[in-house]
Amino acid sequence: MKKFSESHEWVEIEGEVASVGISSYAVEQLGDITFMELPDLDMELSKGESAAFVESVKAASDIYTPISGTVIGVNEDLLEAPEALNADAEGTFIFKLKVSDVSELDSMMSQEAYDTYKETL
Repeated sequence: MKKFSESHEWVEIEGEVASVGISSYAVEQLGDITFMELPDLDMELSKGESAAFVESVKAASDIYTPISGTVIGVNEDLLEAPEALNADAEGTFIFKLKVSDVSELDSMMSQEAYDTYKETL
């Protein structure tokens, strides 16, 4: 089950591993994505810290980690084809973390709560 942050990142947990990406809403706001910068492997990230960077035809934006952990994987395909996020944002992870504090998920939104949140923007 995905959880969402107010800054439009999503997390999906399997065991101790969190896959992190950006929401379809974020991609819609950015427009066509043209460039992606990924975090380094073994990088320690704290919740809310900038982890990656994306550029689009409209804007450039940091991608923040919605949960703390150590980077254990990155989606290198996005370096060559960042537009994959335009096609399937919520099915395409950007990086994976070994989670350091799973309780941080408690402050994130369910899909339903996120959908309600987006209506207020």
